Amino acid sequence: MATYRSPFRTASLVLGTAVLALLSPTQAVALHQGLPAVIPVSETPALYDDEAGGNSDADDPAIWRNAAQPGRSLVIATAKEGGLRVYDLGARLVQSLPAPRPPAAEDAPGRYNNVDLVTGLRLSDGPADVAVVSDRGTDRLRIHRIDPAAPGGPLTDITDPAAAPVFSADQTEINEQRTAYGLATWQDKSTGRSYALVSQRERTRLALVELRPTPSGTVTYRKVRTLDLPASFRLPNGATWSPCAEPGELPQVEGMVVDPATGTLYAGQEDVGIWRLRADLTGKPVLVDKVREYGVPGVYDEATEECTAGTDPGYGGERLSADVEGLTLLQEPGGDGYLLASSQGDDTFALYDREVSEDNEYEGGFRVTAATATLDGAQECDGAAVLDAPLGSRYPNGLLVVQDGDETPEAADGEGGTRDATGFKFLDLGEVKEAADL
Repeated sequence: MATYRSPFRTASLVLGTAVLALLSPTQAVALHQGLPAVIPVSETPALYDDEAGGNSDADDPAIWRNAAQPGRSLVIATAKEGGLRVYDLGARLVQSLPAPRPPAAEDAPGRYNNVDLVTGLRLSDGPADVAVVSDRGTDRLRIHRIDPAAPGGPLTDITDPAAAPVFSADQTEINEQRTAYGLATWQDKSTGRSYALVSQRERTRLALVELRPTPSGTVTYRKVRTLDLPASFRLPNGATWSPCAEPGELPQVEGMVVDPATGTLYAGQEDVGIWRLRADLTGKPVLVDKVREYGVPGVYDEATEECTAGTDPGYGGERLSADVEGLTLLQEPGGDGYLLASSQGDDTFALYDREVSEDNEYEGGFRVTAATATLDGAQECDGAAVLDAPLGSRYPNGLLVVQDGDETPEAADGEGGTRDATGFKFLDLGEVKEAADL
């Protein structure tokens, strides 16, 4: 049996960092000019990606609205090997669920990557709200029923034990970790069926997976179809370009969201840009916007495990710095709204018009900056979730939750260094919309 490969990427593949490093301080500041700053209201307790912290690493949030008591709504978030965390609107921990243990000592452990919600999933005992999670470690989806009155916590795992891997044929392939990665849910209005869109790690593949309840009250799934996004691109000068990566890796997708009004999927190919396509994975994908590094040649150095950027030919976009992450949809009550994306490479957020007829026109952006010496902003944001609906007295104008990839102030590791810490920031959506002039 193959030995489990470390879940952490063995190479520093963020070519955007190299490109930004070539900028002068004046040029670097110019990337942020004109973007307003928004400060968080609160933050979750720090997660530590070390043995003492349970190898917990904040990644992706989702917001569940308690229709009966909006002020008691919840934020459900992934912590990779640390499993799932559930927070109240005060950013306090409500529940912690571990990721599955590895089947054998040499196998990959569970590693929860992305999470999204399905409202009113048809189960054998009636409709229920569920949280769907991509388990990158085991290449499976995990389905958790949401019930604030449930004994032991609001989440209960109802995944069918017989659910099969999404992309892998066996445990050997699972251990290679080209597994379920990004995730977005979708309910087809014409059929009432519920689906998850799942991306494959280190590949360009997307899979449409139907969620299927079983008579026993659990939920399984079946793969309907797949679609491969491009891995290489023809540039205006006639050259062919692919993002620099460790040998054998292709430009993967992680951040995804579906607009339920139109059945449109937006998928963030990290080193390329944002794609728009049908959620049923039919039709031709359209590249809505590109990262600044699009078209920049890079050479991978085996010794340093890094990519060295070449000369920028000027074919990239102007708003996103790789990686593009954290796609979420701001749905306004009147039907308008915005697609929000994390520009991870320069710690900003970009907003695009929700309307396909407007070709998802860019509408502006913002930064999340420190509120106090202890309540910092959001850096290297990996995931985001937004809800434009009243959530009690704390968030009467709605809530935005963003991952913070560099939680500060840092904690000492007891050996003269610091511990890698991440977390989630909670922002008043009304303040975000006012700052971004939405």
